[in-house]
Amino acid sequence: AIGIDAFTISINNRAILTGLLESLGLADKTTPVLRSLDKLGKIGRERTANEMVESAGVTAEQSDAVLRLAECDGDAESILASLPEITGGNETAAAGIERLTQIYRGALASGVSPERLKIDVSIARGLDYYTGVIFETTLDELPGIGSVCSGGRYDNLAGLYTKQHLPGIGASLGLDRLLAALESLGRLSGVSKPCAVFVPFFDKGHRDDYLKLASQLRDAGIGTEVYPEPKKLGQQLKYADAQGFAVAIIAGGNEWEAGTVQVKTLATKESQDVAYSHDSPQALIEAIRAATS
Repeated sequence: AIGIDAFTISINNRAILTGLLESLGLADKTTPVLRSLDKLGKIGRERTANEMVESAGVTAEQSDAVLRLAECDGDAESILASLPEITGGNETAAAGIERLTQIYRGALASGVSPERLKIDVSIARGLDYYTGVIFETTLDELPGIGSVCSGGRYDNLAGLYTKQHLPGIGASLGLDRLLAALESLGRLSGVSKPCAVFVPFFDKGHRDDYLKLASQLRDAGIGTEVYPEPKKLGQQLKYADAQGFAVAIIAGGNEWEAGTVQVKTLATKESQDVAYSHDSPQALIEAIRAATS
């Protein structure tokens, strides 16, 4: 719907990894092992193996067995068929394999395209509260941007807050990454600036006056942004031009003392002095409406 048609949802089941670690005698080192494994795609096999040995205290043989599982590749059915042997027949892993199989086949039966769905047993999702299915979504055109939608099942997380057994599945969307991807792919259309008026903050002693002025304009239905810190006026006007504001309201010490402000139309660079005080903002409001109509 947002213009990205080529994406892949990779799924795994945390129980498969957990079961393998149980069979390797690493059940008490699950969290550091999984956090290391989660970096496999970023830092490669050798560095992941080294980190696993150093941070989790596993042996080289144990890290090799974990990576052998993570590197299991091929089509979905061949991966599923190979997992029981790789995990050594562990019961926890067997339950995870069965559930992963059911999710994959059920998704296809529900109409999900096999091109969209991939079984990837290297996915670890380093957070230790995941207990079942885990998934990550990547953009086929921009795989380097990372996951844009990830999550999984957690059976026991709610137990931190209630005695009820409340399993759930959660996911989060990477909105910043999606926006960055859309921009990179040239699929973001131009949008108008939501605020019409920009108020430069360049006289440090009049901060509250700028804020009061902006509040009065907002009360009149005029979208207004105040620059968040005192800087040189030229820098702030350059920012206003780049952001597409229609009007800048310029007021320094002399203007505040004289009871006027400068209304500057940014597109034409034309300015006019307008009477203004906190007790009498109407002339400024009318001038802004005329300048932005």
